[in-house]
Amino acid sequence: MTPFVRRAFAVALSLSFASVVAQAVAADAGIPTANAPESHQFDFLLGQWQVKGEVKVGGLIAMIHGTPKLAGSWKATRAVDGKGIEDELQLTDPSGNPLSSVHSTRIYSRDENCWKITGLDARDGHAQPSTGHWQDGEMVVIGSGTDHDGSHYRSRTHFNAITPTGFRMVQDRSYDEGKTWDTAHVTLNASRTGN
Repeated sequence: MTPFVRRAFAVALSLSFASVVAQAVAADAGIPTANAPESHQFDFLLGQWQVKGEVKVGGLIAMIHGTPKLAGSWKATRAVDGKGIEDELQLTDPSGNPLSSVHSTRIYSRDENCWKITGLDARDGHAQPSTGHWQDGEMVVIGSGTDHDGSHYRSRTHFNAITPTGFRMVQDRSYDEGKTWDTAHVTLNASRTGN
């Protein structure tokens, strides 16, 4: 073995050992590692998606205009050294007029036993924190937000019907601090368009 090959082998071995030590230290500190099973609960979101959906409205608006339809795209990639996910959801009306653009970062907190999610709404610049838990075969995200008219709400979002080629997102909203819920206020169906 030449001196160059010996040095290259030693460097590779030391880097491999350092990686194993770093993962062990992270695990002891409660920091998620890429191998933690929970850090893969949002993997269904990875890739590129075409999105179609609707917003529930009632009363006169529904009678005149019908149920507002949504279209758009959702793109998600690995982030935070493979321990989290970064995604961007763009929604338009059927004519292509922009309605919403939300950039989110999702990472699993082992200490708090939940996903910590921050969504930044490009429309108003507000960062909205939420938390997610995997339960009963779906991802449930609890958060809060502000409507276009300034009304504050609590949200309960379910990601379900998850397959390799699609998933559904259904968001319930409460405008009275969780006493009553408007179920399926927003429904989105995502179909995979790329990896």
